[in-house]
Amino acid sequence: MQHDPLVDTMTALKNAEQRGKRNCVVSPSSKLIGRVLNVMQEYGYIKQFEYIENGRGGAFDVTLNGFINKCGAIRPRYSVKKDEFEKFESRYLPAKDFGIIIVTTTHGVVSHLEAKNEGVGGKLLAYVF
Repeated sequence: MQHDPLVDTMTALKNAEQRGKRNCVVSPSSKLIGRVLNVMQEYGYIKQFEYIENGRGGAFDVTLNGFINKCGAIRPRYSVKKDEFEKFESRYLPAKDFGIIIVTTTHGVVSHLEAKNEGVGGKLLAYVF
């Protein structure tokens, strides 16, 4: 029984990377998962992803490139102000300027670096390095 599809997606990606796989099929899909995958693609953690309609909620076929060391969803989804990102960077990332935290803001789903530059806060979704 699935409770949070984002947690299942991040776990599937991490497990596929650890096993040395080049593809990973993530099911079920959602707009939020698609936007998180888009941010990961922008920063080069995955090569590409494609939506597949399978009649049961859809799926994403993700092509991996071997750059994910660790990734995961952040539960509970903490609210963060524009000047509080450093606290969560030290909690979820191994070093400063190494990896990204994916945040949902009023400007859409972006990395914490973009949120800092735009001067907005939001809710933490996931981390990847």
